[in-house]
Amino acid sequence: MDSLPRSFNANKHLKEQFVSNLTGSSMLEISALLTTVPILVLLRPSICFQALTDGDTKETSLKKNDTAIVAFKNLKAYLATLVMDSVFIVLPTLLLFTVLAEWIYVWMILLSLLLIFVIAGKRSPHSPYLEGPKSFRMSISSYRVAMMDLGVGSFVLVNSIVSRQARNVSSSMDWWKAALKSTSPLLLLGFARLVSTMSVDYQVHVGEYGVHWNFFFTLAGVSILTSTVNVPSKYSGILGSVILVGYQSWLSSGLNVYLLSNKRGMDIISRNKEGIFSIFGYWGMYLIGVQVGYYLFFGNHSSVMLRSNNGTRIRVWLLSILFWILTVLLDRHVERISRRMCNLPYVTWVLAQNLQLLAILMLSDYVPGSKMSALEKAFDRNLLASFLLANVLTGLVNLFVDTLFASSVSALLILISYALTLSVVMGIVDFYGVRLKFW
Repeated sequence: MDSLPRSFNANKHLKEQFVSNLTGSSMLEISALLTTVPILVLLRPSICFQALTDGDTKETSLKKNDTAIVAFKNLKAYLATLVMDSVFIVLPTLLLFTVLAEWIYVWMILLSLLLIFVIAGKRSPHSPYLEGPKSFRMSISSYRVAMMDLGVGSFVLVNSIVSRQARNVSSSMDWWKAALKSTSPLLLLGFARLVSTMSVDYQVHVGEYGVHWNFFFTLAGVSILTSTVNVPSKYSGILGSVILVGYQSWLSSGLNVYLLSNKRGMDIISRNKEGIFSIFGYWGMYLIGVQVGYYLFFGNHSSVMLRSNNGTRIRVWLLSILFWILTVLLDRHVERISRRMCNLPYVTWVLAQNLQLLAILMLSDYVPGSKMSALEKAFDRNLLASFLLANVLTGLVNLFVDTLFASSVSALLILISYALTLSVVMGIVDFYGVRLKFW
C-alpha cells in the first residue's frame, strides 16, 4: 500500500505557492496584449489562404429547425480552413502572450500599422464590405469569442451585453422559475468542479474565491439577484452604479482589510469570503453591462443607429475612453484595482478594456471581404461547451505534466497542442451541427 501514490497532484503546494503573491501586469501592458487579439482577427480575411480553402464551401443546415449552420460541405476543406485560422489567429496570440511578451508594445504598433495598411491599400469603391445589422452581429460575435476566457470579469460583461435583459426580451415564466432555470445548471457545474478538484487533490489558490467557492457559484449568485430584482434595461445601469458605489464604500470602510487578510475562521462565510462578497461587484458590473448593451445595440434607437455604423462606433469609443478615465482616477485616488474583491476600479477597468476591444472589432466595416472565420463561428455557437472543455484540458495538463519544471520549448509545445486540440474538437462539433446548449 505504501507504494501507491498519495496524491494525483504531488506538487500541489508548490503550484499553489507559484501563483500566490503575484503583482500581475500593468494596465498598459494588458491593454497592449488584448489589443493585438482583435487586430489579428481583423487581419485574417486579408490572408490569401482564405480563398484556397473556401472554394468548396456552402452553408447548409443538418436540422430543419436548427439555427446552427454548417458552413462547409467538405470536412477536409473545413479542417484546412480551421488550421489556417489557428495559424493566423491562435498561434500568434500564444506567441505574443508568452515568448514575445517582452516586445508586446513593438508588436502592437506593427500589427496596428499593418491593419491600417490593409484598410488603406485594399479598399476601393468596388471593394465589398459589411454594413448595418449583419456587421454588428459579426462584431458582437467576434467580441464574445475573443473575450471568452480572458478573465472572469470579461465573461460576466460579455454575457450581460447580449443577455435577455439587454435585448429587452421578457420571460413568460415567474421570476422564481426563471431564476431556477438559469441557476440550476450553474450550481450543478459549481458542485461538479468542487467535487472533481477535491477528489484529485487539484491545486486551488484559496485567495481567489475561497476554500470551496468557484466562479460557477458566482455566476449563479449574479443570476439569482438579477432575476429577483427585475429592473428595466434602460435603468439597470443606475441600479448597478448604486450597488457598486455602496459596495466600494463598504470596502473602503474596512471590508477590504478583511477580504485581503489570509486569516480565516471556520464558518462557511469566512472560508469563502472572497467569492461571497465579490458577488456584489459582479452583480453591479452585470447590470451596467445590460444597460450598455441596450444603449448601444438593442434599444428603441437601434434602428437609426444600425443605419449609421459610424455613430455606434463613436459611441463605443467614447464609452471606452470614459471608463478608462474613471479607472485611472479610481485606481489612484480610491483603491487599487482588485479582481479578488471585484471592487469599483476593477469593474470600470473591465468595461474600458472590453469596450476598447469591441470598438476595434467594429472596424471590420473597413476590411474588404470581412467575415467571421470558421474558428470564430465554431466557438461562438458553443461558447459554454468550449469554456468547459478548455477547463478540462487545462486540468488534465496540470495533473499529468510537471508544469513547474517544464522547459520553455516544452511549455510552448504543450500550449500549441492544447489550443489546436480545443480548436479542432469544437470545429468538428460545429461541422456536424451539434449545439451543446445546457439550458
